[in-house]
Amino acid sequence: MKKVSLKLSSVVITIMLLISFGSSTAQSVIIGEQVWMTQNLNVDKFRNGDPIPNAKTDEEWLNAGNNKQAAWCYYENKRSNGSIYGKLYNWYAVNDPRGLAPDGWHVADNSDWAMLTNYLGGDSIASGKMKSTGNQYWGEGIFENKEASNVSGFSGLPCGFRFDHGLFAAKEVYGYWWSSNEYNNLEAVAHQLSRFDGKKIMKKNKKKAGFSVRCLKD
Repeated sequence: MKKVSLKLSSVVITIMLLISFGSSTAQSVIIGEQVWMTQNLNVDKFRNGDPIPNAKTDEEWLNAGNNKQAAWCYYENKRSNGSIYGKLYNWYAVNDPRGLAPDGWHVADNSDWAMLTNYLGGDSIASGKMKSTGNQYWGEGIFENKEASNVSGFSGLPCGFRFDHGLFAAKEVYGYWWSSNEYNNLEAVAHQLSRFDGKKIMKKNKKKAGFSVRCLKD
């Protein structure tokens, strides 16, 4: 079963589909020539079946990063956050040769993000077309979810992140997604959406930090 995405008069029209992998089901959407998951990755095993360690305490999280070992957690270690935002992973999980993405998918790299944002009009306005609408998760009042239309169907949420030392921050404010691209020996690239505007920002971050992951079809 195939999905179709059209762009008419600068309006992106998307068709959603449920795609199964293993025992899980992920919703996906065609945006231009790409097929993206509409939810953040929420797996606790590598593609080969090996478990990914769940680093709950600050010490466990820091040790995993210092030892360049893969780790995941829920925001504030609450399973209820995982059902909404998926899991947070350090970059060593993203880069692990056992494969973080399900079979037939891959973690988005910088070229994937560039193709997406260019299709949506460029980094200065793409975020608004990628963010989920309303203030249910993005905050209220002066912190309203500005310029959000989710016309792409990407359905980005303010997942927050975990610092390399273990503290959590920025849920309901920012969403961060790892790129599979390395920046240098200590840092890798991530992409940010904010509730304050419609801009998408690419920035470097410590590999030991915990961010969300979004996959797209190979």
